[in-house]
Amino acid sequence: MLFPLFSFLCGLLLASVKTQAKLRVILSNILAKLLIPIVIIYNMVFYKEGQLALVGLSILAAIMLYVFYVLLFKDRLQALCCSYTNIGWLGLPIAMSIFGAEVSGAMIALYIGGSLFGNIWATSAVSQTIQAPWLVIKNLVRSPPVIALLIAAVLSGLGVDQMKQHVLIDHLYLAAKWAMSFAGMCVLGMWLRHTRIGVADLIQSSKIALFKLLCGIVFCSLIYLLIDNSAIHQAIAAIFFIFCLPPAANIVALETSFQGTGRSAKYIAAGTVVSCVVIAIYAGLWQVFGAFLVFAH
Repeated sequence: MLFPLFSFLCGLLLASVKTQAKLRVILSNILAKLLIPIVIIYNMVFYKEGQLALVGLSILAAIMLYVFYVLLFKDRLQALCCSYTNIGWLGLPIAMSIFGAEVSGAMIALYIGGSLFGNIWATSAVSQTIQAPWLVIKNLVRSPPVIALLIAAVLSGLGVDQMKQHVLIDHLYLAAKWAMSFAGMCVLGMWLRHTRIGVADLIQSSKIALFKLLCGIVFCSLIYLLIDNSAIHQAIAAIFFIFCLPPAANIVALETSFQGTGRSAKYIAAGTVVSCVVIAIYAGLWQVFGAFLVFAH
């Protein structure tokens, strides 16, 4: 948990150097075109059986949030901030502290789905102009996450997932995860050095958080009632947890990479503050609920 804070502080410090604009673009490109694809390839090649359904549900939840937000409020960048959440460096460790280490597999699957949606759709969502459908499809096909999926399919076809020893690959994945966290939080810090957050931003983020929670209640209730799958039922608390999380820090890096702007920085910052409060309340309620179940037994 301290490493993302360190990365964020590095970004705040680097924002004062003369070459900060060029450095920001370089880090954003490395994140979007190298680090994220590596993480996607690894997780898609070595995913555990039974987690593919959670990947699909995560994508479905993100699409639902994005579509409903665009229909109601028309802002595609805010819709991306609403639907693409920070499951990686923030959601995963906090979920493990709330639900226990056994939830890590489910959270990684949910992260893959959310990451695929966010990074694939970012090209269109961060654009200031409405793109033609054929251009959107072209950009999606040529986007790094989709290319990463194709590479993962090829590697799986070659039997890489059956390797008994893949220590070097594991180390590469671990390095990419740490580097991804550093790059995303560093770019966020560089943008926030020049971004002011006001009361209006916190109020807007609170409204978005309430919208996400209501959607989460409906979504989780429906899949629990309609889908007869023990893995999904066991992970329902973790699935709802993703609706409590703030916007992914990577959004500002992706916006920087594709558009050269950082408008999402204040959405991410304000959303993170509000989500910390939401997560604390959810964690408290979960502990009370868990204690009640223990007492009942």
